[in-house]
Amino acid sequence: MLEYKGIKIKWLGHDAFLLEKDLKIMIDPYRLSKYIEADMILLSHDHFDHMSAEDLEKVSSNKTIIVAAKECIDKIGKLQCKEKISLLPGEEKTVNGIKIKGIAAYNINKINPDTKKPFHPKEDNKIGFLINMGNTIIYHTGDSDLVPEMNNLQPDVLLVPVSGTYVMTAGEAAQAVNAIKPKIAIPMHFGTIVGSIQDAQEFKNAVTRCEVHIPTKEP
Repeated sequence: MLEYKGIKIKWLGHDAFLLEKDLKIMIDPYRLSKYIEADMILLSHDHFDHMSAEDLEKVSSNKTIIVAAKECIDKIGKLQCKEKISLLPGEEKTVNGIKIKGIAAYNINKINPDTKKPFHPKEDNKIGFLINMGNTIIYHTGDSDLVPEMNNLQPDVLLVPVSGTYVMTAGEAAQAVNAIKPKIAIPMHFGTIVGSIQDAQEFKNAVTRCEVHIPTKEP
């Protein structure tokens, strides 16, 4: 766990994170080992490893607000929650005092060999999240390549994929750090489906302009 300006940042594996400061904000829960009642759930897109019905059941209650890419909203089904809010790229909403902005998340050069299309097409409006918690900004890129919409966002903390195949490689993620300009970078999207701790270490070795924290999966 990393604590930054009073915000506890817990990596739960893959792209899943729990942010805690007064509220519990869960991002893309997947393969969770325990039940965690979240005040808010953020879903970047509708792939099974980001919008997992089994894991949503573990974190959502009648007090939970879900903020999600538009493609997720109709697919959530009858999940118990207080409210469902859709978010498009470039759109910002304030939920429980937290400002959340959708940032476009898509592939430029990661192509599905079967469909000949990107794994994450731009037209799907999949998103990452720029989360402002008490003037501390955390940016979770979602599943994305380095895209122009990321340039110069300057978050305090960047959560960035490093595995390649479906998302940025470690080298591309290091280039993203130069474009985004965070204070701290945390690699994700490794150790579950594709990617390994070696990708995270390669990313850390390639980054020179900010601190890199390689997370350990929380039990």
